[in-house]
Amino acid sequence: MSPQNSLIEAFLEMMSAERGAGANTLAAYARDLADFAAFPKAGIAAASRDDIRAYLVQQSASGLAASSQARRLSALRQFFGFLYAEDMRKDNPTDAVEAPKASRPLPKILSTADLEAMINAAGAQDSPDAKRLTCIIEMLYAAGLRVSELAGLPLATIKNRDGFILIKGKGGKERLVPLNMSARAAIAAYLDVRAEFLPKGPRRTRAERYLFCSRGAEGFLTRQRLYQLLKGLAAKAGLDPAKVSPHVLRHAFATHLVEGGADLRSVQTLLGHADIATTEIYTHVAKDHLKKVMHKAHPLARARKPK
Repeated sequence: MSPQNSLIEAFLEMMSAERGAGANTLAAYARDLADFAAFPKAGIAAASRDDIRAYLVQQSASGLAASSQARRLSALRQFFGFLYAEDMRKDNPTDAVEAPKASRPLPKILSTADLEAMINAAGAQDSPDAKRLTCIIEMLYAAGLRVSELAGLPLATIKNRDGFILIKGKGGKERLVPLNMSARAAIAAYLDVRAEFLPKGPRRTRAERYLFCSRGAEGFLTRQRLYQLLKGLAAKAGLDPAKVSPHVLRHAFATHLVEGGADLRSVQTLLGHADIATTEIYTHVAKDHLKKVMHKAHPLARARKPK
């Protein structure tokens, strides 16, 4: 292993052990650092501030989106901060390097009518597959879960919590999320047929741990399979499958809460956002609704009668 690859491996180990970075986060760091490592002539460990700025200019010229450039710079900040903290460098060359300005796109959302159409389409049949699919969409929409949180959800999570589920989110952070009666009914109906999806043989023991067990090697429904199921359900409900994904359901959960009057701090807690700035995007998504609320409720927003 080359010296610079050893440094990257040491950084990734630190991110995993000390900061609880997940597999997807570590893979993204590895890709971004490997891409940059080939750029500076002196090697990644000796890269200068000018090297980093020149790299970002090259990335911009190649057409890389500003958001992707900012993500790569963030990876470099973390990496060089690690080298500095470990006395492998006397400075952090990313200091004073500004991230490209990116306009944040508003998330895609589904209307309540769209969600009702999908739930109705999922429950159109009285089969184990239909009950599982109903449970999946109810939980994604009722709890605002990330697809990674739902895919490997342990069976024990839904038991003895008085209507709450304990979710382990990004960085290993835990949060309690309440489930409405509709989602709890869907879970109960699915549990009656869950055994239909358990594998036989040695894989059964592993699969029994998970709520959405599977006959696959992982023992649970993968993220890819969940995407496929939702795309198929969208088509059955008469919606464009390209506009439907687990994350879109998470956005719908948050947006509909804000439209219903929920405060941002509560929505932040339910979503598991570390920074409320991430949650504030939903005030923009729901801006039309919020304008109506303001004009209806604020005394100075009401039309005054002429004297």
